[in-house]
Parts: sequence; C-alpha cells; structure tokens
Amino acid sequence: MAAEWHCHEVSDLIHAGKLFVGDGYRAKNEELATHGLPFARAGNINEGFRFDGADHFPERDLARVGNKVSRPGDVVFTSKGTVGRFAFVRPETPRFVYSPQLCFWRSLDPDVILPRFLYYWMYGWEFFVQFKGVAGQTDMAEYVSLADQRRMHASLPLLPEQRAIARVLGALDDKLELNRRMNRTLEALARALFKAWFVDFEPVRAKMAGRPPQSCSPEVAALFPDALAPSELGLIPKGWRVSTIGRAVRAVGGATPSTKEPAYWDEGHIHWATPKDLSVLPSPVLLDTARKITQAGLRCISSGLLPVGTVLLSSRAPVGYVAFAGVPTAINQGFIAMVCDGAPSNYYVYNWTHHAMPEIRQRAGGTTFAEISKLNFRPIPMVLPNRRVIDAFDQLVEPMYRRITGNERECYALTRLRDALLPKLISGQVRMKDTERIAEEVSG
Repeated sequence: MAAEWHCHEVSDLIHAGKLFVGDGYRAKNEELATHGLPFARAGNINEGFRFDGADHFPERDLARVGNKVSRPGDVVFTSKGTVGRFAFVRPETPRFVYSPQLCFWRSLDPDVILPRFLYYWMYGWEFFVQFKGVAGQTDMAEYVSLADQRRMHASLPLLPEQRAIARVLGALDDKLELNRRMNRTLEALARALFKAWFVDFEPVRAKMAGRPPQSCSPEVAALFPDALAPSELGLIPKGWRVSTIGRAVRAVGGATPSTKEPAYWDEGHIHWATPKDLSVLPSPVLLDTARKITQAGLRCISSGLLPVGTVLLSSRAPVGYVAFAGVPTAINQGFIAMVCDGAPSNYYVYNWTHHAMPEIRQRAGGTTFAEISKLNFRPIPMVLPNRRVIDAFDQLVEPMYRRITGNERECYALTRLRDALLPKLISGQVRMKDTERIAEEVSG
C-alpha cells in the first residue's frame, strides 16, 4: 500500500459525518403498488439497475421511508441472499426505494471520500475480504449485517489520487454504460416493432382503415394482407396461420455431466450454460459461461452443442430468462432451447417468447419451484405470418441485434480491462503518476 494511503475505521468516518451506511425499508406487501418509485431488490442490481417487473412504492408514502431513497453518488451493495453485487447511482438513474436485501454507502463529504472512488473501493479486494469473512457465518443464506459493515475499515488515498483512479475506471464504466443504454434502446425498438406487426397487426388494420401504416414503409406494407380472419386465437391477418412453438422450432433440453467425473470438466473449453449465466446478462446475448465442459462431457448431453443464434429460455429456477446464444453453447437441464432452423427466424422466436411469457409461466408446474416441461411448452400456439413478412422483419431488426452483440463483445473486453486494472489501482500498487498517465490514455 502506498504511503499516502491511510486506513480509516468506517465507524469513525460515520461518527465524523463523512460517511453514511444504511439499509433498506422493510415494506409490507400492502404498501407496494404498480406505480411510484421502483422498490429495488437484489435481482434489480448488477453493475447497474434493471427495474423491469419491479414492484413500486407510491410517492405519496415516501415519508415512511426516510433516507432509504436513492441519491446520486450512492454505492449499492446486495447484502442478503446474492451477496456481493454492486451498482453506482448515477445522476440519470431513476430514484428508487431500497429494499432490505440492499445496503447503501453514501459519502457525505466528497472532499474526503469521492463517491465514485468509494464505489471502486467497494469493488476491490479490501472490501471483498471483509464482507466474505462475515457473509457465511450463519446456516441460512449469506448475509452481511449493517453492524458488520460499520465495523469494517477502509484504506483511502488523498483526494487527487481518488479523482485520478475514478477517472481511469470511470472512463471504462461510462463506455460500458453507453453501450448498454444503446442496447436497451435497440432491444426496445425491436420489441415495439414485433408488437406492432405481429400482436397489434397495425399494418393490416391501417390498410383496412384506408390509411398508411405507421410502423412500416409502403413497400413493406404491401406484404401485409388487407383483412383479418377468424382463428382459434381470435382475429389474425388473412392468410396467416396458427401453429405451435413445438412445430415451428426444434425445442430441446440439456443435462449436467456428472460433476464427480473429472474427465467431463477438467480443462474444459466448451461453453456450458445454466440459468444463472442468463440471470446476470445486461443484454440478451450469451457470450460466456461460468463453467466449461470437455468433449467427453458434451457427449453426455443429447442436445449437443447448440449453434449461435439459438434462443435460450430458462425453464426453471426461475422460468423466464431469455437470450440468444452468442457462442456455440451446451446447456443444462434448466433450459428449453429453441433451434430455429424452420420458417420463423430466431429474431421472431425470441420476441414471440417475450410476448408469450405470461402463458409460458401459466403452463409451468412444480411444488418446490415453478418449472415448464418441454411437453407443456411445445403445444403453446403461435401465429405464423408468411415468410416474406418475417424476412422483412428480420431485415429491420437483424442490424439492431448485430449491433447489440457487437456492443456486448466490446463490453466484455472493457470489463476484463477494468477488472485487471481495478485491484492494482485500489490497492495502491499503481502510484499517482502512473494513475494519471493511464487516465490520459483511457480518456483518449
């Protein structure tokens, strides 16, 4: 540790009014609603915030919450269940209410603790060792109490070096955030187009009303019929048909090679996915897996190595994670994989899966946890347009998903660079002059 770094007791920083360490609000079910501020739980946190499907806390009741509402500069730490995820509250992050699964560290004096440096320090080895030392002390799920956190210590450099370190790592994180914000926008555009064409049938209804469609060009509109016809799913565009997902794609499952057999795992290089791999994806493209298997392990899985573009749906624990395979991938038994080698493309099937999610979950059974079997999944009905309409959809969304994949590959590389730099910077192994040089190189 460099001589200019000083070790501080967290309790001393709190008592001096330099730092606040708090936890979340213990809301009752009846206090939550569908509107208001997101009520953030551990599942909404992973190097950022995703509030899709989150409960909300009515703004009129915020007086009950006190200071347990986010502020820009807060560092969020998942302290229960899935311990050890972090996020930094940016100025543009929507305000939210902390749940009891979360704790937050809030710098009260940025001239002593720069908020963004605090985020990177908590990402570092010193904080990791301390929270891991207390997280597994009970027989229940991992838990790091507020008292445990307040008994920790923090090594801090002087403010100029905090700024330089935050500048280096912040430049990388800003690029990561920009890429992922772009990916969220692109995905939202693709989903909106799917809904307009294949759920609301907007081009067909526009032609029936004698007006130009809003969701496509005149050339594409010419591919759509000008009338709706009855079907088992209600009115659908004339000439389109109803099929099932099991007929439209090859729906397969996976398996777990015996973990007692080293030949299936040791020095494995073949991607092998579990639902947990999808749970941490910031974008809907799977580029890496936590575990790899060998060729011998792959032979234990009847579905084999699935091609790039396969649509992956977690079928249990929980039901509902969806992503494209961005690399050839084998899967465990927690998936239904949809190999799209027939009429509907993988882009159509991916968006259909999101739209059909309520029915998919409704068909799930199980006593311990929800699970949908391939037997219950394959009969789910789906509307199939003619191939020319699907091709037109693909021509519009394929560049979007190609850009999403490219952005995510860049994020993967940036994350590896950041994770290599972070421990050296946060431990003080890299001195001030080196930090400033790296900052200039990263900032470009």
